[in-house]
Amino acid sequence: MVGPESLESGPLLYLPLLTIRVSAYFHLYLYRQPITTGYFYTYPLSEADVASIAFIFNGEGNLLLNCTTLNVVAWISFCLPKEMAMLGLDYKDRVLALKKEKNAIILAHNYQLPEVQDVADFVGDSLALSKNAATTDADTIVFCGVHFMAETASIICPDKRILIPDLEAGCSLASTINSHELESWKKEHPDAIVVSYVNTTADVKALSDYCCTSSNAVKVVNSIPEGREILFLPDMFLGAYVAEVTKRKNMYIWPGECHVHAGIKSEDINRMLATLKNADFMVHPECSCTSSTLYHASKGDFERQAFVLSTEGMMKHARSSRAKQFVVATETGILYRMRKENPDREFIPIKNDAVCKYMKRINLEKVHNSLVNDVYEVKVPAQVADKAKLAIDRMLAII
Repeated sequence: MVGPESLESGPLLYLPLLTIRVSAYFHLYLYRQPITTGYFYTYPLSEADVASIAFIFNGEGNLLLNCTTLNVVAWISFCLPKEMAMLGLDYKDRVLALKKEKNAIILAHNYQLPEVQDVADFVGDSLALSKNAATTDADTIVFCGVHFMAETASIICPDKRILIPDLEAGCSLASTINSHELESWKKEHPDAIVVSYVNTTADVKALSDYCCTSSNAVKVVNSIPEGREILFLPDMFLGAYVAEVTKRKNMYIWPGECHVHAGIKSEDINRMLATLKNADFMVHPECSCTSSTLYHASKGDFERQAFVLSTEGMMKHARSSRAKQFVVATETGILYRMRKENPDREFIPIKNDAVCKYMKRINLEKVHNSLVNDVYEVKVPAQVADKAKLAIDRMLAII
């Protein structure tokens, strides 16, 4: 067996690689540890393995290096550039340094991974993040959320670079309606006011009169004259909640839903509340249980009050309530911030698997890559952004 001690004057390769692909013609025993966009490989090989091996390296700048040898050593170390100089790279410190270097800020939604929340300049719900994007002096905004949120930031701040660390961070709710479907719906109600939940694409916002978040949806609807029809989209559970609270009879609701909140059912709540007698119950208005929760609460079926709140409303309630236990019906990512800001209180999710796979696509490594390589920029075309901004500005004006 040829070992590293036999490497006297053998090759030590310094390659500016972001990705290493390996193709070997014999069985290799691989030890893999992740690095930014690829893997760092060390290969302990048998004598049979070293007879004939072909490695293909696919690196930065389309660098291709083909090596075939009959006398290779058993251990090869690849030394990566300064951005990835060692496996123990502290991404958190590097991200914090890059923010200062590039005059960038990081905005993170309440549902983001803890490691992303920890490097963010601000963590909050959609409305709070939009307000922070509108007032920042930073040149670059790294938006750690989902794609429609980055679009909203681009509309509000057309002169800034808006980056999203993963282009696949979409939204199941936003995808339930497109601009063509909204145009057809508007033709059926030509005099209606269109209120679009912020969880929509820029094209849909451009066809809307108002945007809203779960924080201010009731206030937005109450600001519209009672005689005007309202088309509310795309979340049917938030729409049903708003219609119940405002008592609007002329409000039409699009049948869209968030896959995470739709999975939280009344039976989940009843099962949890039966065992936690003294806990406050907080529920997000997107949950499928919201309408039934409001009904049961109005009938006095609950022994305690159900607090229907946006994610930021939940944070405020957790700080102000006298309760020591809280049952939380929303995406589980918010629990990290709740526990961090209220270490003396207990927060219990209605469902441990209430997880948004799109929110969780972004991690610290991808945030680092986004800042290093200025990816992935989100830019809404001016003709769409100008129209969408009117609806967004109306949302921001109603606190």
